[in-house]
Amino acid sequence: MKQLLLLAFCCCSFIVSLAQGGKDTIPVREQRRDTPVIKKHHDTPGIKKDTTIKIMADTALKALKDSVVADSIRPVKPPVVVSKPDSVIPVASVMKSTALPEPRPTLEGFHNAMRNHPYFNFYGRGVKITEQLKKASRDESMFYFLCALLFYFGFIRVAFIKYIDNLKTLFLRVTMRQQQIRDQVLQSPLPSLMLNILFVISGGLFLSIVADYYNIVPGMNRWLLLFYCSVLLAVIYMGKFIILKMVGWMFNIRVATDTYIFIVFLVNKMMGIYLLPALLLMAFAKPPFLTILITLTYCFIIILFIYRFIIAYRPVRNEIKLSRFHFFIYLCAFEIAPLLLIYKVLLIFVERSY
Repeated sequence: MKQLLLLAFCCCSFIVSLAQGGKDTIPVREQRRDTPVIKKHHDTPGIKKDTTIKIMADTALKALKDSVVADSIRPVKPPVVVSKPDSVIPVASVMKSTALPEPRPTLEGFHNAMRNHPYFNFYGRGVKITEQLKKASRDESMFYFLCALLFYFGFIRVAFIKYIDNLKTLFLRVTMRQQQIRDQVLQSPLPSLMLNILFVISGGLFLSIVADYYNIVPGMNRWLLLFYCSVLLAVIYMGKFIILKMVGWMFNIRVATDTYIFIVFLVNKMMGIYLLPALLLMAFAKPPFLTILITLTYCFIIILFIYRFIIAYRPVRNEIKLSRFHFFIYLCAFEIAPLLLIYKVLLIFVERSY
């Protein structure tokens, strides 16, 4: 019993000592930094109770004014939906409910967007563009054909280089040993035949380009025209070769006729070689430039024919007593007249066919 009374007395004494110490055992919440701390009237001696109340009233009024000004300056935030723990509202539905309604697309808005487009002039004045009909080009096949023709001549030049050099020597007459070089040339029939074929193809191509330029056979296939011209050229010179051989055998002037045949085919071979650069330009040239090329080629061919007659007259005259007048008649009868006659017959045949 005494022990219980002693314990109760000690507790009462401890409680009384704590009460007299003036300290609160309950923690006070932290106050805002911008709010002044107001002390109690019993903490600061000498301050009266009414003064303390007046200071508290002024501080409250100032805080109220500051909050009103801050609320007027602060931007308006969307309202925050506070929900209960047991009911959860999706954020998307909240944003959808607070967002502004989207404008509906209209036809007038579409027209305005098209009219104000920065890159396309939909409603401006139209621009006229002239279109030209595309024509099929025949230059590709001609290009490959000329490449094959050059390759053919290159093969002859590499394989029979001695024969080509002898032809140039005889054609330009730069040496006095012409009979010896002529015999060497006559002993090589294969390169002679290949160069004659080159002359026929080159000459036929030139004639086909001229016929196409003057529109002699309109609408005719280019390759078929080339074939006809090459056959015509081959027939002319084969017929001349046969006639000259027959004349030499009948009149016993084989040496003169063989010499003349050799000179004719010598000039033809050189003509087939020299026509290649002109054909390369003529095949792809436009009409104004093509006219100049055709005229220059005409002049070159005429010069070669005159040169052939000049160098053929002297050896023939040495074998046969022949005047210049009779030689001129021979040229007109066996050189010019057959060409004109065959050209006329071929032109009539082609006109009837088309």
